[in-house]
Order: sequence, then C-alpha cells, then structure tokens
Amino acid sequence: MNDELIAHYGTDRIEDTRLRRSPHGRLEFVRTQELLRRRLPATGLRILDVGGATGIHAGWLAADGHDVLLIDPVPTHVAAAAEIPGVTSQLGDARSLDVPDRSADVVLLFGPLYHLTSAADRAQALAEAVRALRPGGLLVAAGISRYLSLLEMGSNGRLGAEVEQSLQTAISTGSYDGHVGFLSSHFHTADSLVAELHSAGLPEVTVYGVEGPTWPALDTAGLSSFDELVDAAVRCARLVEQDPNVINMSAHFLAFAQT
Repeated sequence: MNDELIAHYGTDRIEDTRLRRSPHGRLEFVRTQELLRRRLPATGLRILDVGGATGIHAGWLAADGHDVLLIDPVPTHVAAAAEIPGVTSQLGDARSLDVPDRSADVVLLFGPLYHLTSAADRAQALAEAVRALRPGGLLVAAGISRYLSLLEMGSNGRLGAEVEQSLQTAISTGSYDGHVGFLSSHFHTADSLVAELHSAGLPEVTVYGVEGPTWPALDTAGLSSFDELVDAAVRCARLVEQDPNVINMSAHFLAFAQT
C-alpha cells in the first residue's frame, strides 16, 4: 500500500492542493476546521497527525498554538510538512507508529482508514492510535462515504451503465475500485465507521457528516460561485451533521472518540 501511495501522491504533491482546487474540497476544509475547533481547546495540545500529507491541517493547528507531529509514508509529503512553522514531520506507517505510549493528547487519522483496504490493517492503525493516546485523549478519524461516487457521478453526468456495478459494490461492501481516478480504497457508512472504532475499544463515538448534502451542487456551480454559496452550504451541513437520514450524503465523515 505504501508503494501505491507514493506512486499516486509522491510525484507532484497533488495532495497539497486537494482541499483548495474544488468547491467540495474547500467545503471539506472549512467544516473540518469547524468540527475540530469545536472539540479542541484553543491551544497547548500535543497532536499526532497520522497520514497528514503535506500538512494542510497540521499548519493551522500549529498556528492555533498546538504542538503537531505529522507522520506520513510519502517522502515528499513529509518534506513539505517540515517547512511549516510549528510542525515536526517524519516518515512512518499508521500501522506501526514510532512514538511512545500515551504521548499524544489528540491523534488524527485523516486518511489511513480509507487507504488501508484490509480490515486487519485498519484495526492495527486504530490500535496504534489508541496506544499513542494519553488517558482521556481524543481520537479523530476520517472516513469517505460509500455514496460519494454515486452522488458525484450522478451530478456531473458521468454515471453510465459501465460504472453501475462498481457503484453498487462500493455501496454494499465499501470496496472502491478507483473508477473516478482515486486509489483503490475502503469507503464507510457512518455506522460502519463507528463500528470500527467500537471494535478498537472506544465505546463512546460521535460521528459527523462533514460536507452535508449540498457539496455536489457546489461543484456544479463551480469555484467562481463558491464564496456566494459557502455560507448556506455550511449552515446546511451543520443542521444535519448527525441526522441519520442524510449523514451518508456527506462526502466525508469525522468520528470523535475519547480513550
């Protein structure tokens, strides 16, 4: 898996712009900031950002006054993150973290749970995150919705008969085959993400839909309309962020659990 990640991400630093180049990416960034800041003190935490890529979140967390260590398997990501003030970065694997036990106040898993397609590998990454957390520490794990491709392709006109079986497989099993240009991945429902955290020994889990149901409409409107539409989109996402009837319409989830 690490070789595949390096091949996908490691040549042109595409992850560096993922949350800026599309309307739904910008909405994801705004809402991720909102949800994290809602749960974190204003400053002073030791945060371990596992799979943190080029530091898109590590940077603002460090600017907020937190001590951030970013760990990622892609060398170009680690090099880019090392340039961010207040961020320390190192090469590593979510399944085997080179950090002491109980050394972090917060562990972020914003990538490993969808890039690791094996359930055993995801369980190992969660076990390592729990090991690294101090008692009472906070785990924040991201998942991609099983309905992302359906909503994206159904909205942009690219949903044809040739991808229907792939979409059905992603929805029913979580196995995503890369049909919209992303790596083969594991996609979650909100309930399956909660279940994986429960299996890791985290009994109290709260999951939020990040973007809400309007993100395909933002993409259709385009970047030129983002500033005009984002406030309503954020308000919409906030209103239904835990609504079981629509939570899976978000492109991403964030699950929060305390040790």
